[in-house]
Amino acid sequence: MKRSLEKYELFITIFLIVIYLLFNSICLNNFGEYSIYTFLCNLVLSLGIIIFILKNRLVKYYSLDSFPNPKKYLYFFPMILLIFVNFIGGVGINNTFFEILFYMLSMICVGFLEEIIFRGFLFKMMAKDSLKSAIIVTTITFGIGHILNLFNGADLIPTLVQICYAMAGGYLFVMILIKSKSLWPCIITHSLLNSLSIFGVGSGVIYEVVVPILLIGISLLYVRYIKKLKL
Repeated sequence: MKRSLEKYELFITIFLIVIYLLFNSICLNNFGEYSIYTFLCNLVLSLGIIIFILKNRLVKYYSLDSFPNPKKYLYFFPMILLIFVNFIGGVGINNTFFEILFYMLSMICVGFLEEIIFRGFLFKMMAKDSLKSAIIVTTITFGIGHILNLFNGADLIPTLVQICYAMAGGYLFVMILIKSKSLWPCIITHSLLNSLSIFGVGSGVIYEVVVPILLIGISLLYVRYIKKLKL
């Protein structure tokens, strides 16, 4: 990273986190998660960050310049399990074509934004001083960020459960970043996990208890596995 940018790295990181959480909260409250306006908001934020990274030649710095060989790292099988947890209660279509389209496009942007902000900007900034602190802070911050769902109409208990499995998922993603030295597996999995959730069918115990337990269990077991890998 250029020295001129390094001076403002903390400010840029905090600014991006605040802007992302604020804009998403406003969009969800005013337009909902299936709206074209919510998608456009996330698209504009994504393009803004991409332009910033390209203009300042930060592709390599944020681990976007390479993609791990799946045959070597064996990352994708357990991560695919995370995606299919969405469908434990069944598969169905309960929305219009355009609702599905804008939701999926928006969630693809969200996957990119959350990974580049938390596992890119925040993690890279902190890892220079302490890798352990970077792992802890990015994991907790990513989970706590979901508390804003309370202000978007979500109930308390489901939100607290979501914070727990977001932390587990965040811990998994940061470990994969460290091992693979690439942010792309995290971005792709996160985007698919979010966007395909619209086709999941189920309610009650399945989505409030079973799905979170599976997400947390798969994430933590996989972290234990990849931490032992010598690459």
